[in-house]
Amino acid sequence: MAPELVLCASVAAGLTRPQFLPARVRAFASMRFPRYNRSALNPSRRLRLLLFLLASTAYFAAGCVAALGPGYTIAKQEITVQFVPAQPIIHLNASYQLKNTGNQPLASLELRLPGRRRFHFSDPKAQWDKTALTFATSPDNPRNVLLTFPQPWTVSSQHSLQLSVEYESAASDHTALSFTPDAFFLPAEGWSPELLPARGIFATGGVPPKAWNLTVRLPGDFLVHTSGKPNKQLAQHSRNAAERTIRITQTSRDVYPFVIAGRYVAATLKAGDETVNLWTRSAQNPEALRQPSEALIRAIKAYDANFGTRPHNPHLLWIVECPDPAGCFSGTASNFARLTLEENQKTSAEMASQDTAMADLSGGTPEIAAAAPSLASSWLGYGQNPGFFEQAPPLYALPAFAASRGREAVEGPQVRERIIRRLLRAIPANPKPRIPESEDVVRAKSILFFYGLQDRYGQQTFTLALSHMLGVRRGGGFDLDDLIAAFEQETHQNVAEFVRLWMKHPGVPEDFRARYQDASALNLKETTP
Repeated sequence: MAPELVLCASVAAGLTRPQFLPARVRAFASMRFPRYNRSALNPSRRLRLLLFLLASTAYFAAGCVAALGPGYTIAKQEITVQFVPAQPIIHLNASYQLKNTGNQPLASLELRLPGRRRFHFSDPKAQWDKTALTFATSPDNPRNVLLTFPQPWTVSSQHSLQLSVEYESAASDHTALSFTPDAFFLPAEGWSPELLPARGIFATGGVPPKAWNLTVRLPGDFLVHTSGKPNKQLAQHSRNAAERTIRITQTSRDVYPFVIAGRYVAATLKAGDETVNLWTRSAQNPEALRQPSEALIRAIKAYDANFGTRPHNPHLLWIVECPDPAGCFSGTASNFARLTLEENQKTSAEMASQDTAMADLSGGTPEIAAAAPSLASSWLGYGQNPGFFEQAPPLYALPAFAASRGREAVEGPQVRERIIRRLLRAIPANPKPRIPESEDVVRAKSILFFYGLQDRYGQQTFTLALSHMLGVRRGGGFDLDDLIAAFEQETHQNVAEFVRLWMKHPGVPEDFRARYQDASALNLKETTP
């Protein structure tokens, strides 16, 4: 069968599959083509579905012999990270071999660079074959950049793209990622460029190859932990050299690569079925970190029960000391942590990947419960939900809510009401209509939304619906329609109306506020002498 006819047959079959049906018809509604970072394009799902159906009709009427729309494929990809301790500086070079597999020439390529709030870097450089390109702000999304080609990129032609940048350690008065001459880390998500799909109906592009190489060059005496599967022969051969090179194969399971390395002292401890690798800047007694390690494991088991087992090795963890505590933790987690943690309680641990917690040991034993927001990211993001870090309210608060479940496992069930009452204090009791709510109010309200779902439908139904949604949509992303559909499938009730009550009106429902304020007053009365 000719390739065009194979494509035609596969698309025809795809149109009959449940994932292309509207949200209220099928259980989980996110109709998506494979993309690397869909959320950066912010498409309208309902409009896209309508256009999809209309274009599909025209496409089959035309004989189904051409590509569906504009697009390209990444035939080959390699990212090289070189750490130079003398400055210290991290050199990043990303190399791509691209082929136009769409139905029309392309004049430009859209991509997303690391955010400057989190990463401090020099001006990036781009080269298309041997021609330098200029970075321009995308007119469709100011967070993205646009590379315009000197000549149109014709259909079926191949070109090479080189992107390079230098990461510098942030100044002491900044909170961007910082590192030292003897240790650094690049967390999963955010530090490597993300090529985005072309724009248009049936557009494709931006998906990494099934396998590609991450190459790391660093001092020979550094311990290294990365995503992917390293070439052990190459690593062992150069282990004692002044600089060694490690080539690590990345696959679709490693959507967001990470690198953690430094002159660490390694130790291990066993906690039940879990093996915890402790990497510290100086020798530590592993038993001194047993309590926070066991707390982390209790939180992990709580997440396993509620959100499904992690896709990678669920029994192998790392706790690594921060290279520089001042620039170790992200501001995103802090925004939600600030609302849920007690006054003057600072973040002392945060997950850098699915299996690694970065910890600040400068103040003694870290409060591992503080890693709960980023730990939740290990289950809800990092390739399980592409675009996870840019969800809209209320779903962008799901990790913060999940973090509270981890804290309950670590600190006890009394944490639940304490967090709810703290969040309620951040939301005006008598909000004025038609006045936009502040970002903090929306964050607090979005976390409470999930507590409201728990109260309304019960813990068992809540867990079943959420687990079902995460399992079905794993790797494909999910949105509010998917959440509503999951709960409606479990409850056979109009959950959309519940969502509107919470998110389309200012403040929180009066009965929810009264329930927890009354409980707070009762507890205060009982404890007052």
